Amino acid sequence: MKFDDKVPIYYQIKNHLYHEMMTGQLAPGEKLPAVRQLAVDLTVNVNTVQRALGEMITEGIITSQRGKGNFVTTETPRITQLKEHLIMDQLERAYEQLHALNLSDEEIIASLKQYIAQRGQQDD
Repeated sequence: MKFDDKVPIYYQIKNHLYHEMMTGQLAPGEKLPAVRQLAVDLTVNVNTVQRALGEMITEGIITSQRGKGNFVTTETPRITQLKEHLIMDQLERAYEQLHALNLSDEEIIASLKQYIAQRGQQDD
């Protein structure tokens, strides 16, 4: 995983794990790799991984079972809520960047529709 120097690493780790959950690479109820293994895989400090996982536990996205490890929550409403939150975060960033270019809401919507249409043609 390549890290962005402008964003805290623990936050990037959380987003990486969220992405794996949203794409199905980590299914509900699935066990996450051990903290030390994640640290090795991501080439980061164990404490950084622990901080990311600790926040995810607090958020209820993963659960910790003493002696067994960390698991993706099986609460589908919580996963749905996470997905909606991630979508809104992405849209907020895009919206702010496009508004910074002095585009109106109507121009943003028209541009997005045009992009989707072009993208759909490329995928065909």
